[in-house]
Amino acid sequence: MNEFFAALRRIWAADDLRNRILITIFILVIYRLAAHIPVPGINPDAVRAFFETGGGSGNNFLNILDLLSGGTVSNMSVLAMGVYPYITAQIILQLLTPIIPRLQRMMEEDPTRFREFQERWTYYLAVPMAALNAFGQIQIIRTLQPATSEPILTFGELGFNLPTITMIIAMTAGTMFAIWLGELISEYGLKKQGLSLIIFAGIVARVPTNLVSILRDEATRIQALATFLVLLVLMVLVIVVVQQGRRNVPVMYPGRRMGNQMSMPVRGQLPLQVNMAGMIPIIFAQSILTFPAIIAQFFVNSTTQWVADGARTVSNLFGGQSEWYWLLYFIFVVLFAFFYTNVLFTQQNYGENLKRAGAQIPGVTKGAPTQKYLEKVLSRITLPGALFLGIIAVLPFLIQASGLIPNAANLSILSTGLLIVVGVVRDTFFGLDAELKLRGYNDSLLVK
Repeated sequence: MNEFFAALRRIWAADDLRNRILITIFILVIYRLAAHIPVPGINPDAVRAFFETGGGSGNNFLNILDLLSGGTVSNMSVLAMGVYPYITAQIILQLLTPIIPRLQRMMEEDPTRFREFQERWTYYLAVPMAALNAFGQIQIIRTLQPATSEPILTFGELGFNLPTITMIIAMTAGTMFAIWLGELISEYGLKKQGLSLIIFAGIVARVPTNLVSILRDEATRIQALATFLVLLVLMVLVIVVVQQGRRNVPVMYPGRRMGNQMSMPVRGQLPLQVNMAGMIPIIFAQSILTFPAIIAQFFVNSTTQWVADGARTVSNLFGGQSEWYWLLYFIFVVLFAFFYTNVLFTQQNYGENLKRAGAQIPGVTKGAPTQKYLEKVLSRITLPGALFLGIIAVLPFLIQASGLIPNAANLSILSTGLLIVVGVVRDTFFGLDAELKLRGYNDSLLVK
């Protein structure tokens, strides 16, 4: 503990680190202030009432969007989409890379040029995706909103008209502004943490609202608060243990020639993460499972009886209120964890990279056999990580089913939100700890 406080004093004493931390805080304050600017043409009271009553059948998808954007979806701010379109664009380009041969060759032959290409096209793709998401968010809320509720639009209908175009432009500009703030943090604040800290700030800002929701019932207030605090501590502990989980594969690196002598080979390690996919599988599963319920909303009022009945069945099944939905949710998260981990690992191509460096795993042939061996090892250690993500995803349902915390189905801060928060805090601490080591200090922010 003494080392921790000594490290904090060292960080504050270093002018550049202190300035970067202050710049980061200042930019995050600007982001939170901008999050209260409403979208023109929207009735914020109607949107707020819609979310307070459960958010309809698409509540799970809308709630996770609300979580990632820091509550800006529930009040329809210009930052209602946060940096979500940019993250989606990144994922799409990552998935397209192994499919398109030209991108695959570029990644293998010139990694620096490929990263520049990927960053540039992520921005290009984020703009139309933000515009489509803006229209989609408004349309989803309007579709799921009960007919007796107050309309969320202060003008007529969505369409190719000036009010609609103004709304889309405002929300798209808000998303690009949030991305720009994140890039400013990465450049002038805490390095490589910009977008993560933007999401982090939004989730932390939702903590008071989540606490109010679980303390609303006076009869179960004390029990709910005690359960929340116990689960919070346990979840942080489990998330840290799993996220830090590694399988160190031994690697022999060739010796170096020093004059007329050759040094002995060096024994190293290649760390493979238990959860390489992060929280991306949860986002994938949410998007896919919520889509049928949203489509079904267009047909629930059909004059054809069997169409209307089928739409209601689909809406109930995929609306997030049934046990079957949560079972499917768990299965999809586990499957996507394996899928996305495989995509990321294939792009890194450890087998070829180790071969170029002259390194070799003892007992394994260089090149393609090494890649296959590592994929086999990774698939084994990914299983506990995938199951962990699945449990994190359905945790609110499990808590609510136990009856310990009322309204726990929307308590995303205790599952998905906590996974992000712990990950960002951990990465930030590692970054600051590395800065201290570069300055020659032995003090550490990390618990030994």
